Amino acid sequence: MIGESVYETPTTAPEQVSDPVCAVVEKARALFCGVEADASGADAEPAQSEEREASPCQRLTAAFGLSAFELDIVLLCAAVEADPESREMVAACHRDATGPYPTFQLALDHLREPRWDALLPHGPLRRWKLIEVWDGTLLLTARLSIAEPVLHFLMGRQCLDERLSGMLTRVEQPRALPSCYQSATLRLAALLAREPAAGACAQLCGSATRGKRSVAAAACAAVGLRLFEIPPAQATTVLAGQTLALLERDAALNGFALLLHVDDGKPADWASASQFVDSFAGPVIVTGDAVLEPRRRSVERIAVERPAPADQLALWDFALGGDAVVPAAQLERVASQFSLDCETILRGGDAVRERVRDGELSEAAAGDALMEFCRADSRSALRSLAQAIEAKAGWNDIVLPESSLEVLRAIAAQVRQQGRVLDSWGFAQQTTRGLGISALFHGLSGTGKTLAAEVLARDLKLDLFRIDLSQMVSKYIGETEKNLRTLFDAAENTGAILLFDEADALFGKRSEVRDSHDRYANIEVSYLLQRVESYRGLAILTTNMRAALDAAFLRRISFFVNFPFPDQQQRRAIWQRMFPPQTPCEGLDFDKLSRLNLPGGNIRNIALNAAYIAADRQEPVRMEHLLIASRRECAKIERPLTAAETGAWV
Repeated sequence: MIGESVYETPTTAPEQVSDPVCAVVEKARALFCGVEADASGADAEPAQSEEREASPCQRLTAAFGLSAFELDIVLLCAAVEADPESREMVAACHRDATGPYPTFQLALDHLREPRWDALLPHGPLRRWKLIEVWDGTLLLTARLSIAEPVLHFLMGRQCLDERLSGMLTRVEQPRALPSCYQSATLRLAALLAREPAAGACAQLCGSATRGKRSVAAAACAAVGLRLFEIPPAQATTVLAGQTLALLERDAALNGFALLLHVDDGKPADWASASQFVDSFAGPVIVTGDAVLEPRRRSVERIAVERPAPADQLALWDFALGGDAVVPAAQLERVASQFSLDCETILRGGDAVRERVRDGELSEAAAGDALMEFCRADSRSALRSLAQAIEAKAGWNDIVLPESSLEVLRAIAAQVRQQGRVLDSWGFAQQTTRGLGISALFHGLSGTGKTLAAEVLARDLKLDLFRIDLSQMVSKYIGETEKNLRTLFDAAENTGAILLFDEADALFGKRSEVRDSHDRYANIEVSYLLQRVESYRGLAILTTNMRAALDAAFLRRISFFVNFPFPDQQQRRAIWQRMFPPQTPCEGLDFDKLSRLNLPGGNIRNIALNAAYIAADRQEPVRMEHLLIASRRECAKIERPLTAAETGAWV
């Protein structure tokens, strides 16, 4: 019967104290454990052993549940690697003198308390790959060697297995942590300290997508763990391959936890994450809001919410060294407009402070440099979801009635002062509803709605993104809300201006419920209303048909800007702004051009096409070129061109 005592020590074995293999093990014990061994092989305990730090041998035994015989095999293999004299002694002990390496046969014949179960595949030595069993004809005579990370561990050094180096990325501890993260960090640290053996499992959920890494790294550092991130795809590879045991072994040896960042993951990624949590025997932290459903491990959910502007302001002040490098008003606006992670804020503050110190930036320009840093860092999150528009137009480039321009200036002023009013003056503490700024631009096509959005973006120094409705709306139930949630979640960190062009297609009136499709369509509109109302940035909606929008939606709009069809005086002003100073022009009569009854968008097309015609003829832009371009534009939109409009042009 196979059991713990099947293998018996030969009765003819020599005294262990004089056995050369045992001597090698005792020499290794003194080397790696830092203590002298007595004749029986036990560690000689110091007088106050409880005050001493555990030796590598003790930590190895505790981490993997090694028996004395199994630990001796590890030490035997380590001695052969580290000591030439030990290699010679082991080579001399081989019955067939095949070489200076240990075997299971050698260990069973010479070491104390031999146990056959130490050879089993699921035993600690082979289960955790503490030793490597090289190919051989027989298990007992196969060459044994110590795994390299285990050898380095015994020598007091930390090392990852080379087969894992490409899978893991070190997550560094943040230099500073907002006070709003302290509660989540303490909860996670308590969990990691409370369940080290079973392997704690935590899920960090909440709106602070970037801050979760900082919380995880700070909590791990608080309990003496390092943190490595493994991508979901690599986690799947680990489960499918033979590297899970290596990962578990190195996590126990080197004291680290794993981070699985699945915030933007698909359902398949979350299924893989749940399977990995069940399979990995060590501490693991998962980030994301979806449901994590492991079958064999309990998960503690910890909310990590995005830092409030006051915390952001304190971090920026710390990052800038407490000096008045950036004016307080601009710093207040940066803190309220953008939501960045701790390390990004520290990096941005260092960069701006150094540029001011080196004379590259004046203090007056430091605020603009800080705004540009924040925009550059955060805009990538939206580029895959919306079309970026480079804002070049200024206030002098737009022609509108004074009443419409006044509303546009009011929008810009409200965005600039949003942080002060909501946070410093306490309005945000009263309610979380209605904190966003939304504007409806309504008017005929070509009257300047998109141009006005560019003017605001340039004036406010913010990015402008046009939302592609074809990517947002889906015929599948629930997909539209998911797309909108992804969009707004990404935009929350950027401070970007969102431009919903032709919004009546998405924000239309809610219909009477006749079937399930009507009900889910109404849910989409309701969800959209909630997100627009709570979005802390500026959301601009444009429509040619204001009457098509839902009444409940209109009640939640902050500003309405009318873009009327331009009168003749306004058309003259538009024509005067169409040609850049470097464009060669000759004989242009803006009074005559203003008779052409078209909006600004069509006027721009005519001016641009006329410039191409003139350039091809090697001539300056003249009225005749504009007449040709006008005829083409009117033909394109199927509008007749009357003699009263262009009769006296040439």
